[in-house]
Amino acid sequence: MLRLSDLTLPLDHAPADLDRAVCDRLGLLPGELQRLTVVRRGNDARRKNAIKLVYTLDLVLADEDAVLARHDGDAHLRRTPDTGYRFVTRAPADYAGPRPVVIGAGPCGLLAALVLAQMGLRPIIVERGKAVRERTKDTWGLWRRSVLDPESNVQFGEGGAGTFSDGKLYSRIKDPRHLGRKVLTEFVKAGAPEDILTEAHPHIGTFRLVTMVMSMRETIEKLGGEYRFGTRVDDFEIAQDGDGERRLAGLHLSNGEFLPASHVVMAVGHSARDTFQVLHDRGVHVEAKPFAIGVRIEHPQSWIDVARYGPHAGNAILGPAAYAISHQASNGRTVYSFCMCPGGRVVAATSEEGRVVTNGMSQYSRAEFNANSGLVVDITPERDFPGHPLAGVALQRKFEELAFVAGGSNYKAPGQKLGDFLADRPSSAFGVVTPSYQPGVHLTDLKACLPDFAIEAIREALPVFGRQVPGYDHPDVVMTGVETRTSSPVRISRGRDFQSLNTRGLYPAGEGAGYAGGILSAAVDGIRVAEALALELVPAATVQPA
Repeated sequence: MLRLSDLTLPLDHAPADLDRAVCDRLGLLPGELQRLTVVRRGNDARRKNAIKLVYTLDLVLADEDAVLARHDGDAHLRRTPDTGYRFVTRAPADYAGPRPVVIGAGPCGLLAALVLAQMGLRPIIVERGKAVRERTKDTWGLWRRSVLDPESNVQFGEGGAGTFSDGKLYSRIKDPRHLGRKVLTEFVKAGAPEDILTEAHPHIGTFRLVTMVMSMRETIEKLGGEYRFGTRVDDFEIAQDGDGERRLAGLHLSNGEFLPASHVVMAVGHSARDTFQVLHDRGVHVEAKPFAIGVRIEHPQSWIDVARYGPHAGNAILGPAAYAISHQASNGRTVYSFCMCPGGRVVAATSEEGRVVTNGMSQYSRAEFNANSGLVVDITPERDFPGHPLAGVALQRKFEELAFVAGGSNYKAPGQKLGDFLADRPSSAFGVVTPSYQPGVHLTDLKACLPDFAIEAIREALPVFGRQVPGYDHPDVVMTGVETRTSSPVRISRGRDFQSLNTRGLYPAGEGAGYAGGILSAAVDGIRVAEALALELVPAATVQPA
């Protein structure tokens, strides 16, 4: 089989045009093309009046060697890579060694647990939040009644923070082993739509993520895995051998139990601030890392569709339009869009009382009225919070607390119209754009809850973005604050063996540990860490052939 990439056709092409285009592109005679499969489909909308679909295809040809030879040197034609997943090891049926523990049931922990279970290692999954159905009720409690459960919310609970997001399933990570394909395949088995396997920018949406996560839990449990919901890890037991090497010995749980554990996947997510503190207190190597701070910005989705697709706005194949923009400001800061959610809503995403955090969410249909995106400014430890590994956490908390007060101290988000923001005056009434954030938006001046450098950089960037995306800087556009959880403010440092630099048996993983950003990259990292852990417990050289 051969893989042909970067084949373009008009947006409105007929199905038969695809076969014809392949034959024309490769100079094939009638009968030489026996079968084709769409591997990926994206679009090129740089020319709004002539939008094209861009395909990657797998081809079965009568004489593949001859076609390859004729097109020697063509970077867009090669043999189809083997994307099948192969387990690095498997536990024997009578395995009686240590059971691995996975802390956190977000995308990273979920895939780590699944792969460990598939390898016969019967993992124990410890999740401080609730199972996804109950967690969803608690999350709506904040959105509808301003009641926050600090242990069950947008950040904590089965499915992780990605459950209440746009469910984006694409990433720019290097993936030579095609582990992303393993992730997507498992998601489809669990009920995700099959088009995530072929769309260039696949997504799922919250409602489908909920049922998918439940299905994957059932699979893990059938394979011997064990879930412990509503159970927080409060402390880590670390032993030291005669050579001075530190090694994890167990976990102290919030229910008073001590869980012996020698091999632990640390997949806690980017908001487990109390856990970061405990790790630092126990001497685990933790360092500060960059993140970003800013606001959520909302436009009517129809504005974005017209700005990006012109006369093709609303085309069913294209769907709701997205954007990705950035600007290097004169004060040295980069302003950029983050986690753009077409046809979605801005959601309350705090996990701590007395603080306000915003995020974006979409359903699979992306059918709601507004588009929203983070509009954020980069922050670095050296420049903005030097001196302590957890100083970034303190900085996040500071501005989240200011946002809580600016919004009225009732979990409403502080908001401001874009025109007022640029004119340096508080907002007092909404215009043509209605914000979607619940439990509500309190109009004010966002200066009260953002650093001065972010205000300066965003004010400079908005007119620039307005030239790139017409309507982006409309004066009635609504901005709500604050967006602080773009990524983890810490990195739990690990070595090439995926274990903590100074604590054997602890495997930092995913977004909270500073090694991923988004659902797909976190899930891929979970697989990689699970493989490393499994090989420690069951070295491949000891596995007997089936």
